[in-house]
Amino acid sequence: MKKRIVSGLWGFGLLVACSPPVGPEEDKQPQELIQSVIDSSAEKEEQDSLSLLEQLDSSGLRISPKANAEERAKIMEIISKEYLMGQFNPATDQRFERIERQYLVYPDRKIFIRKEAMAKFKEMRARAKEDGIVLKIMSATRPFNVQKAIWERKWRGEQRVNGKFVPQDAPKKAKAEQILEWNSMPSTSRHHWGTDIDINNINPAYWLKGQGEKEYAWLLAHAAEFGFCQVYSAGRPYGYQEEKWHWSYIPLAKEFTNQYKKYIKDQDIHGFLGAEAAAEIEVVKKYVLGINPDCL
Repeated sequence: MKKRIVSGLWGFGLLVACSPPVGPEEDKQPQELIQSVIDSSAEKEEQDSLSLLEQLDSSGLRISPKANAEERAKIMEIISKEYLMGQFNPATDQRFERIERQYLVYPDRKIFIRKEAMAKFKEMRARAKEDGIVLKIMSATRPFNVQKAIWERKWRGEQRVNGKFVPQDAPKKAKAEQILEWNSMPSTSRHHWGTDIDINNINPAYWLKGQGEKEYAWLLAHAAEFGFCQVYSAGRPYGYQEEKWHWSYIPLAKEFTNQYKKYIKDQDIHGFLGAEAAAEIEVVKKYVLGINPDCL
């Protein structure tokens, strides 16, 4: 189903769907104020078996003209939470654009990014080129289901974490903390927002010498001029390992961080293997908000 953005709060925007059936969202707001395109549990089960893009193209929220300001604010909170937690499709969202081949480490990948962040990356890249530095994007927007696939491969022991498989008999908290050294829980990744990019190489050793060391020194000296900040810096009390490749476009991401702190609780994190550990770990406080203070 085609959707268009007609208005927005905090940069999130409002998705307007084209058809009016009542659906599972009616328990959150009065029927006449908020409605879902999916109108039965049977259809919801069918949608769950589809791809991410199909799921999101078949769902959406709309606000009735009858809604007053308070009711609109409550509905926008629901929509905003979905954005913050990656429950949307960047391919059909007018705030995003597909990254052109020349800006990608892997040119054939289909990767999306917020338009504002991409415009500033292009400026930064052009400036870096003048200094003999080449900057390209490895990864940008990752919706919930993409992050879920990454997380669950590691949770099930199908993919290594820092060279080791997660022990399948370990407590859930221990398993989650091992994955969280480098990978976000679904619903908690800054890559959901379209503001964060991985640059050039995600191997920590790459950045310690040679060209990688030069690139990192350039980013430290100049990235802030274009609005980018290294969110996972060294010396933080908790959170992910240092990531010299992960840079966030702060003019947008700072507001999203503030809204995440306001709206999302550990109990909101669900829908994937190991989600039960989120509250015990305090994943919102220690990982979503456990970033470089210079980026707040």
